[in-house]
Amino acid sequence: MVIGCPKEIKVHEYRVGLTPSNVHEYKEAGHKIFIEHDAGSAIGFSDEEYHKAGAEIVDKETLFKQSDMIIKVKEPIESEYNYFREGQTLFTYLHLAADRKLTDMLLEKKINAVAYETIKVRNVLPCLAPMSSIAGRLAVIESAKYIQKTFGGNGTLLSGIPGTPKGKVTIIGAGVVGLNAAQLAVGMGADVTILDIDTARLAYVDQIFNMRIHTLFSSRANLLSSIADSDVVIGAVLIPGAKAPKLVKKDDLQCMKAGSILTDVAIDQGGCFETSRPTTHDNPIFDIAGILHYCVANMPGAVAKTATLALTDSTLNFGLNIAKLGVKEAALKDSGILEGLNTYNGKCTYKGVSDAFSIAYTEAKEVLC
Repeated sequence: MVIGCPKEIKVHEYRVGLTPSNVHEYKEAGHKIFIEHDAGSAIGFSDEEYHKAGAEIVDKETLFKQSDMIIKVKEPIESEYNYFREGQTLFTYLHLAADRKLTDMLLEKKINAVAYETIKVRNVLPCLAPMSSIAGRLAVIESAKYIQKTFGGNGTLLSGIPGTPKGKVTIIGAGVVGLNAAQLAVGMGADVTILDIDTARLAYVDQIFNMRIHTLFSSRANLLSSIADSDVVIGAVLIPGAKAPKLVKKDDLQCMKAGSILTDVAIDQGGCFETSRPTTHDNPIFDIAGILHYCVANMPGAVAKTATLALTDSTLNFGLNIAKLGVKEAALKDSGILEGLNTYNGKCTYKGVSDAFSIAYTEAKEVLC
């Protein structure tokens, strides 16, 4: 198979879909690899390294025209739509439930799209987990930064110092993002509360933190009382492949402390705060009713080298299987890839996406067989 890895063009997105080491693996497996010029240069992977590993360095148009499978990091943006051709395989983060235009393009061009974030193995999302870990940790780092008075926050030091109160951090969701956010917030010395609807998960969190954080069932009443008393609220809610529920409403902002911050890690899936809208690393925060919002849609891009290494470690074997067998056979033989298949030959094959836009859904196995 001919594999193409283009340069990411989203604002401040420096990650790359393949490292030189990955290229070597694909080459050893008998595949041809195209890398767009300077695709990895921002994080220290030179064209020369890619060439030595066995890739051909080409321009974007040549790459898309000749490649059977496109491997990216982030979902294609509109300026990239015209490069795609019918029948190609796309392997990347997609987050389609929050992007109708991209969904329509993939269906119209009959792109066979496998989404990193919906690949599931033994009830784990292996290609999403590393970026969720990074995003959870960055959520605390960025919140601690932007709550400073110089950025419009209330001027709280989350750790406090002896004789002063600690900053209060509420984390909504105890999954991978929430757990990593809690680890960093506790390590920083903040007063941390985590909410979830899974009491067994809360029991696990309570154990691993040795009762050093507050755990609450995520009822409406508990949520409101927690955010009212918080300096930082981190939205870490995930329904794989589907739109995130809006758990903090616009009217709820009235009960929050002036200068507190809502950090929405679920923004890729539409956001879990009603007032959220995607922002970039160039302009990451905005203010509504005196409450700061941090809603950067590609948070791990800020630590692009670490993120690239973590991501490609988790996606490599899935990509090699698709390249070896083709997306149809790979999905039929690997249930994880089958779960990752969001569109195939003009059909929507992921229920969360079809529900988001009320479009026809066809079970993946039915389409493939």
